[in-house]
Amino acid sequence: QVQLVESGGGLVQPGGSLRLSCAASGSIFKIYTMGWYRQAPEKQRELVAAITSNGITNYADSVKGRFTISRDNAKNTVYLQMNSLKPEDTAVYYCKAVEGNDHVRQNYWGQGTQVTVSS
Repeated sequence: QVQLVESGGGLVQPGGSLRLSCAASGSIFKIYTMGWYRQAPEKQRELVAAITSNGITNYADSVKGRFTISRDNAKNTVYLQMNSLKPEDTAVYYCKAVEGNDHVRQNYWGQGTQVTVSS
């Protein structure tokens, strides 16, 4: 089993910044892709950003140029630097990790961290 623990959420004014962290622990063979998703009230969960184990990144159009995803493979940790935050970025942010080996992989999710952008 793999546990994901997120931190860094909170309340911020429009135009402000936050940095989310997600650390994976437990029985880890290899962490492949790690990513951040978000879910606003009455909306479906959506991909925000993802990063592969060799650093290839992918972003939702709505956050390109404002958010930056990075990871520390030695610490099995992924980060999301969020700048120029907008009220529409308000959501619960979830970390996801794909763990396993070349034959079997599983998805793991964190418990979520609330991000609220409001004046």
